[in-house]
Amino acid sequence: MTVVVKLGSSLVAGAGGSVRRTVLRRRSAEIAAIVKRGEPVAVVSSGAIALGLPQLGLERRPRALPKLQAASALGQSRLQQAWERSLAREDVPAAQVLLTAGDVGDRAAYVNARNALTALFALGAVPIVNENDATATDEIAFGDNDALAAHVAILVRARLLVLLTEVDGVYTRAPGTPGAELVREGAAVGDVAYGGGSTLGRGGMESKVLAARMASEAGIPTVIAGGTGTDVLGPIVAGEPRGTRFQGADRDLSAYKLWLRFAKEPAGTLHVDDGARRAVVDHGRSLLAVGVVRCDGRFAAGDAVELVSPDGVAFARGVAGADADEIAARPAGLEAVHRDRLVVY
Repeated sequence: MTVVVKLGSSLVAGAGGSVRRTVLRRRSAEIAAIVKRGEPVAVVSSGAIALGLPQLGLERRPRALPKLQAASALGQSRLQQAWERSLAREDVPAAQVLLTAGDVGDRAAYVNARNALTALFALGAVPIVNENDATATDEIAFGDNDALAAHVAILVRARLLVLLTEVDGVYTRAPGTPGAELVREGAAVGDVAYGGGSTLGRGGMESKVLAARMASEAGIPTVIAGGTGTDVLGPIVAGEPRGTRFQGADRDLSAYKLWLRFAKEPAGTLHVDDGARRAVVDHGRSLLAVGVVRCDGRFAAGDAVELVSPDGVAFARGVAGADADEIAARPAGLEAVHRDRLVVY
């Protein structure tokens, strides 16, 4: 089983774009101890843009996309070197893995990434994973490494995801304000004062909660906790109550269905009648085109589609067996989505 640990930009980069070496050394020592006990660890590390900003003469994240790309390209090598040096002190090799949403959404690339990570684990190496911000323009605009960490955890079927931040977990309101209390159980996280990202990073507590819920739904317990102390990962991995813990759902999906549910973005929507919904949900049957009342989106066979019931609620995702126009014609006997290529929410 594998542990996935994510560190945000504010934990990795300090004032003036300096590396927070004490934090990295402490976490590297704990990571090495876990690896040497025989449990692989993957690190999802933010910080490339933050470490690249000084070389552009900037103190805050710019809005201009080319400058974001340039900062990422300049900072990525510094980020990797920082992790390599910290882990080398513990005699553990560090590898670099850069992913994009396209790598996660494409089945062949997804399997290749999983195989590469598995090979690195077998060698006792720690993959340092980051988004390829220098080229993946949509990730810079819309993505965050909390979501990436959840995807990596699902990809490797981790036993635990740990999202480390500057605060001790999720609070009922902004930490430090009167009445703010730490929420211990993820199920109790509701109307909390999430707050925005830092001046260096793009995430925030809201993105961590969303990532935790995503991993939890895939059956992976997730902990949001503070990442600056001396003893952080050891107690969490051992199961001690730290931070805010989201329990993993009791699900046993295949690797393919995990990918389909959480990584393959739908290109269209199939609105179905109630009989078709019951056939899929209650009886595990394929979705036939005759049960589709409306198609939204221009999708082709092989694209992912979301299935929506008459009440407007999405209840499943699958791989289309035909083009949108063909399904919309509702020919008898046509399988719109085969049951083996479909996952119910």
